[in-house]
Amino acid sequence: MATLFLKGPGGAERRVVLAKRITTLGRDPENDVAVADPSLPPTALHVLSDGTDHDVAAHDGVAMTVNGRRRSVWRLAAGDRIRVGATEILFDPAPAAGQAASGPGDRGAGQRLVALGTLVRFSERLLAAVDLARLLDELLDAIVEVTQADKGFLLLLEDGQVNVRAARNVARETIEGAVARVSDSIVRRVLDTGRPVVVADALHDADWSGSSSVVNLKLCSVMCAPLMQRGEVFGVIYLGNDSVVSLFDERALEPLTVFTAQASLLVQNAMLLDALRRENVSLREAVAARQYGDLVGSGASMREVFRRIEKVASTDISVLITGETGTGKELVARELHRRSARAAGPFVAVNCGAIPESLLESELFGHVKGAFTGASASRVGRFQAASGGTLFLDEIGEMPPALQVKILRALQERTVTRVGESRPEPVDIRVVAATHRVLEEEIRRGTFREDLFYRLNVVAIQLPPLRERGDDVTVLARYLLQKTAREFGARARSFTPEALAALKAYAWPGNVRELENRVKKAVVLAERATVGVEDLDLRPEALAPVAALAQATREFQRRYVNEILERNGGNRTKTAKDLGVDPRTIFRHLERMEAERLGIPPPEEGEP
Repeated sequence: MATLFLKGPGGAERRVVLAKRITTLGRDPENDVAVADPSLPPTALHVLSDGTDHDVAAHDGVAMTVNGRRRSVWRLAAGDRIRVGATEILFDPAPAAGQAASGPGDRGAGQRLVALGTLVRFSERLLAAVDLARLLDELLDAIVEVTQADKGFLLLLEDGQVNVRAARNVARETIEGAVARVSDSIVRRVLDTGRPVVVADALHDADWSGSSSVVNLKLCSVMCAPLMQRGEVFGVIYLGNDSVVSLFDERALEPLTVFTAQASLLVQNAMLLDALRRENVSLREAVAARQYGDLVGSGASMREVFRRIEKVASTDISVLITGETGTGKELVARELHRRSARAAGPFVAVNCGAIPESLLESELFGHVKGAFTGASASRVGRFQAASGGTLFLDEIGEMPPALQVKILRALQERTVTRVGESRPEPVDIRVVAATHRVLEEEIRRGTFREDLFYRLNVVAIQLPPLRERGDDVTVLARYLLQKTAREFGARARSFTPEALAALKAYAWPGNVRELENRVKKAVVLAERATVGVEDLDLRPEALAPVAALAQATREFQRRYVNEILERNGGNRTKTAKDLGVDPRTIFRHLERMEAERLGIPPPEEGEP
């Protein structure tokens, strides 16, 4: 195989084997031969090899001499000396040192080395590439160069159809109408057998000369090799030569087989990365469509929450947020503040259930120096700290009854009196409260003041539990996964289909807070790019048992009838009319509810 011996401006020498059809030389690292010669342009020249002759050609504007004479194109002979810039090149057509004179076996070894080197360079660009189509073009260009083909096609098996995903010629140009230039017979043989095929002279080959696609396309020489994953063919690399002097043979098949074995992995990784990027874009679009500030959701119940926030945010009306623990009540309070005229003021949150009763009054209203043991300095309370902004009283249902009176007075008079002081101080605040308790029941028990309830509950916002939010669970999970992966620099990027199914099947007693904690743990501990059921610790025993259809139907009917009764203020006749049933159906429903409450057997279905 012919060789170039280079001597650079610093005196460094190197040897380059001409194993490719076109070998480029210049300062740019993207060249086949990159030379650290500042006097050279990005690409100075190229050498065209057809296996017998070697022609060197200078690029436009490049001063090239061969044996001391200015040349732009020259057919090289043994001992020719080429000079460009400060670089000198000696051409030797004989095999490089250490190569046998016979050449064919060593030619194949050289091509294998070139193929592997090309793969290494290609794989380095894989993670940086953002365009799968461009990536496949680059892969095909590399294969065409390694095999010295005239053209190449990359075909993938997608949903049972064979699609041409890339088609390139030796000039690194996309081939138009590519699907019409490929032999269906040859491609089908490789897809069916999973073995490569080389046809030296298709029109005169006994096995292929009768193929209509071979005859119609007037094929000269073809190679086709499979792309494999786990023993299954998912595509092929198809190469063609139109020149009778460049026919493929069994030796040419070896570097292609080496290349496709590794290229299969690279194409699969490229397709996976492309799918993950598209999923990421889709997720961002889905979250944007379902996001309201920091709140994410698109179900009817969450749309009602967003509507209420929009209506009351611009006012100073007191709002009571209710819902199970972990449903995001503080996020709603912050969104009310962010969209209000007080957004520039402070947002002060107080968890009434987390502060000891003995300290809660001082925490809320402040104290003066010496008001109690340990009060070594005067201090303003949370009411005063929130002046000009919003005070969020979380878990207001945990507030002791004695302090509820003072809270009510502060809200009514818009003043607070610090512990140990008698002079009231005005405060300008908007109060938003939240609780997971049913305050109406607490009022009946005598643990919560009714007048304070009505002062706080001017507008109520009810947050639904996560188990009732349908597809919001998976959207939230993907959103939290992407957010956590960025925060911790983790490799996890998506969920397995089994994990998504488990996320929807789980009851989520801890709601969004539990979901966030499970996703964080999974992202940190997952060893793969996809988070599985085991990473989320959502094994079958953790999932809610599947109820029989009849039982599920009864449960739904029961909840729905109760909801309509509540909407109608307990009016049984109107409820029966709205539901389109006989009033006796509603009476029997209430009798069964009462029997369950008292722990006695319910009346028979046929009883009125």
